[in-house]
Amino acid sequence: MKGLTLNCMDRKAEAYELVRRGLKNDLKSHVCWHVYGLLYRSDREYREAIKCYRNALRIDADNIEILRDLSLLQAQMRDLTGFVETRQKLLTLKPNHRMNWIGFAVAHHLNSSGSKAIEILEAYEGTLEDDYPPDNERCEHGEMLLYKISLLEECGFLERALEELHKKESKIVDKLALKEQEVSLLVKLGCLGEGEKIFRALLSMNPDNYKYYEGLQKCLGLYSEHGLYSADDIDKLDAFYKSLRQQYTWSSAVKRIPLDFLEGENFREAADNYIRPLLIKGVPSLFSDLCPLYDHPGKADILEKLILELEHSIRKTGTYPGRSEKEPPSTLMWILFLLAQHYDRRGQFDVALNKIDEAIDHTPTVIDLYSVKGRILKHAGDLVAAAALADEARSMDLADRFINSECVKRMLQADQVGLAEKTAVLFTKDGDQHNNLHDMQCMWYELASGESYYRQGDLGRALKNFLAIEKHYADMTEDQFDFHSYCLRKMTLRAYVEMLKFQDRLHSHKYFHKAAVGAIRCYMKLYDSPPKSMVEEDEEMAKLPPSLKKKMRQKQRKAEARAKKEAEEKNEESSAGNVSKFGKRQHVKPVDLDPNGEKLLQVEDPLLEATKYLKLLQNNSSDFLETHLLSFEVNMRRQKILLAFQAVKQLLRLDADNPDTHRCLIRFFHKVDNMSAPVTDAEKLIWRVLEAERPDLSQLHGKSLIEANNCFLEKHKDSLMHRAAAAEMLFVLDPQKKAEAIKLIEDSTNSVMQANGALGAVKEWKLKDCISVHKFLGAVLVDPGAASRWKTRCAEYFPFSTYFEGIRSSAFSKSAEDKILNTRQNGDLNNHHEATQRGDSYSVNGKLEAFNNLTI
Repeated sequence: MKGLTLNCMDRKAEAYELVRRGLKNDLKSHVCWHVYGLLYRSDREYREAIKCYRNALRIDADNIEILRDLSLLQAQMRDLTGFVETRQKLLTLKPNHRMNWIGFAVAHHLNSSGSKAIEILEAYEGTLEDDYPPDNERCEHGEMLLYKISLLEECGFLERALEELHKKESKIVDKLALKEQEVSLLVKLGCLGEGEKIFRALLSMNPDNYKYYEGLQKCLGLYSEHGLYSADDIDKLDAFYKSLRQQYTWSSAVKRIPLDFLEGENFREAADNYIRPLLIKGVPSLFSDLCPLYDHPGKADILEKLILELEHSIRKTGTYPGRSEKEPPSTLMWILFLLAQHYDRRGQFDVALNKIDEAIDHTPTVIDLYSVKGRILKHAGDLVAAAALADEARSMDLADRFINSECVKRMLQADQVGLAEKTAVLFTKDGDQHNNLHDMQCMWYELASGESYYRQGDLGRALKNFLAIEKHYADMTEDQFDFHSYCLRKMTLRAYVEMLKFQDRLHSHKYFHKAAVGAIRCYMKLYDSPPKSMVEEDEEMAKLPPSLKKKMRQKQRKAEARAKKEAEEKNEESSAGNVSKFGKRQHVKPVDLDPNGEKLLQVEDPLLEATKYLKLLQNNSSDFLETHLLSFEVNMRRQKILLAFQAVKQLLRLDADNPDTHRCLIRFFHKVDNMSAPVTDAEKLIWRVLEAERPDLSQLHGKSLIEANNCFLEKHKDSLMHRAAAAEMLFVLDPQKKAEAIKLIEDSTNSVMQANGALGAVKEWKLKDCISVHKFLGAVLVDPGAASRWKTRCAEYFPFSTYFEGIRSSAFSKSAEDKILNTRQNGDLNNHHEATQRGDSYSVNGKLEAFNNLTI
């Protein structure tokens, strides 16, 4: 018991020692084993805790407390067979307890025995009296009935579920859930007429719920999964939504949904009616609302023409086309705001900046204008100017957390980490920025910070941020523990099952995916370029005889363990000594002993660490191309030939025409072709597998690697990234053809993009693609001349890009400013006057003034 108390005081080492001593004194005490399990459970060592509970149950098989604790851990670890057994035993021991019946039913449901769960719930209902439930248990009982009906639906007993719902309707308190459940059953049973009535009733309660409109369309036979409708269906839908608009005049959804299926002149009319009032009101999120329409062919053009007509009419007459009433002066500003975002989406950054500058001149006090201008400059490639504009927007409203967060994100994208930290600290407690952001699970910050550190080559800090995100997901997994008992007690069974399903797919979330990718890239870079200290230590160790080498390693491990123990004791002392005057122990955050992540770099096998995160990605993000690209890179470094080939096959399955897929395919078989003849049985087996599989790959069937590369180039000769991939593989296959590889890239043409065309000329090449090509020319082909020529060429295509030092970027203005300062120091005032006349001088005060003239 003393050990259990010390564990609650965070004195872990002493607690474990005392409990072990208790076990030595009485190995057959179920209490000792139970407490030992509680200690392991508090440290998240669930498997060890389960072992301890099972040992306790061998001594006292009918102990309800231990059985209950064991069932919670089995649910946490998804030991569903054991969970069913434990809940059954609990029900046998205490059948008059409602929670035991419900727990047994839920256990069978989770173990894929829905019909058995229904039988248990019905048996439980058979034990209840007719007038049950009393008033204080109506909500819980209603939730149990809804759970049972959802189980019947899940098992396919639709008619029985509907009958049960109508029979128990008076006992169900949540009438909205009841209606939604009923209409779901009616639609599945094909009773569309009754379903339509209920959906209309639901819409009268909430006319902005998109799911209700979708369900109503299904009932009327006017719904398509992929949004593809015939002309006749579109006419019917248009008439249907016009009638709904008359009924729900205040609903936004009823006006917005038709924009998804209408086309041509009908779309233009509906978009006009939708956009006009929102521009008058000044709704900043209007473009975000319209953004999905840009994926529909032709709709972007119609929207552009429509908004330009509105702009022209407002400028000329102050009214909308076809109206005589004057609109507020702010309407023009919001039209310009919308147009700027439109042109930004189309890639016409110069036009977008002109529009947003005009809007700022019109009303300089609107914060959203500066935020959007910063976003446009970010897309155009000027991250420094984007960060400065975001900071300007932030300074206009110091109490707005969102604007502060956006500013921090822009600064991190521009690799201004120190400035970003100082800005983020404005919205954290006690100025303790790192701990508070970590405690708040502020993953966007940790991701952006980790990516910035990675770009700067600081792998320690990058890894620290990426692994912090992994810790958040471990905490989320841990957080479900208390709900295993709470949800059964409060009968929130539908929400509980949904929560467990969400937890099962937790690691497929995009933030975890990005963090795991970042961590794997860090470990690969660490493997490719290990820190000097590690290399030197390995060299020294290599010179030692094996016996001394073993002793040295043991010494290192002991020293690390000692340091860890001392740190734990230090934290325990500080937490034990930090007691308030009322005798309550105050929470003290542990001291970060590795703020720069240096210890994270001291891993013996970086690829082994990378493999841990790779397995999580393979299990949870198998449909992402990036997962299998990383799998290929890691396994090629580990010399795991068959695993690398498995990654290649997955890449071909997902996207055979992707440039990265082509790179992996050629690199893999180039390595295989250059391998020495197999000697061992394992090597011979691998060889036979590859020989059997190779003819099945259509890209290589009957072709050499050079021929396959040429075919790939011919098929995708108009794409820059495909040409770059073909050039890289040409160089890999034959390093003597370096000049030919460079020519392949330099002969690429940046033609005007035609697909889903905007009205202005937009080039096909993307900034990030051109940057990767420049890095390839400089780092892989190691040709400074070709890299310089490419940079000069791209500076014309991307005049706002700081990477290429475009003429309209802040990097160019900075270089011009440096020239002027040098001129002033040399005293050549005439040259300075000429430079000023050319517009090369920029006044810089560290904020927005450096970027005022970027769009002139």
